[in-house]
Amino acid sequence: MAEGPRWEREGRDWPNREASRFPVEAGLRWHLQVMGQGPRLLLVHGTGAATHSWRGLAPLLAEHFEVLAPDLPGHGFTAAPAAGDLSLPGMAQALGELLRRLGNAPDLVVGHSAGAAILARMCLDRLIAPRALISLNGALLPLRGMPGHFFAPAARLAASTPLLPRFFAWRATSPGVVERLVHSTGSTLEPAGIELYRRLVTNSGHVGAALTMMARWDLVALQRDLSHLRTPLYLVVGDRDWTVPPSDAERVRQVLPQARITTLAKLGHLAHEERPAEVAALIRRLAAEVEVGAGA
Repeated sequence: MAEGPRWEREGRDWPNREASRFPVEAGLRWHLQVMGQGPRLLLVHGTGAATHSWRGLAPLLAEHFEVLAPDLPGHGFTAAPAAGDLSLPGMAQALGELLRRLGNAPDLVVGHSAGAAILARMCLDRLIAPRALISLNGALLPLRGMPGHFFAPAARLAASTPLLPRFFAWRATSPGVVERLVHSTGSTLEPAGIELYRRLVTNSGHVGAALTMMARWDLVALQRDLSHLRTPLYLVVGDRDWTVPPSDAERVRQVLPQARITTLAKLGHLAHEERPAEVAALIRRLAAEVEVGAGA
């Protein structure tokens, strides 16, 4: 797999750069941001993103929590593992091992998109035991219909062809491509946010890891196991999410009736980047419900 983004180049003015550290654990050199004091809150981003996704949210949460936010394996500035470890169980195990070695058992976990699936898998596998799991537009269920039949084979083809990640990264350098990609999620970001995504998706190493992750993603097993989840699950859904259908939250609740749904009006898949203050306030309220933090 090609080399990922470089800290001295793509990370030269990375959001919350002063909070970054680079521990070597679980066989990988990780990029991890740590800030704030209080109960431990773990933030896990989704496929193709990195810690920049929390640029507005993390500092607000750090006023009340000790926030830990890693780049997932192969994403951003964390090294890529073997391709087989970019699966859902593989990423859950790697992140669980990182937390165990650092002695940072989280009290509360928040995951965006595929990050929510990783956290659910970690809870089910008893790698973590938080008081609650907050899913931000979580991708917890397999795609239905034609997208479900097309998506995985297409991702496997792209991941198995070394030139395709390079082509995708090169294509992303064209004017307007990243803007259209973000727009397709139903979200609207500021130019600085668009630029950070551009730095990532124009790097073939980052793109290759994201494609391999998608190719090896199996949500069928997670759907089957969700009924056994004992961690309280809060489903936060943007009603303009064009990536994960908002109706998926109701599908999850059919499997797990005790799950709670909160809908965010006029926000897309990247709701936490669009209105971080609103999402931070919601997370604090939900934390108080499960007696985590000062609000408890």
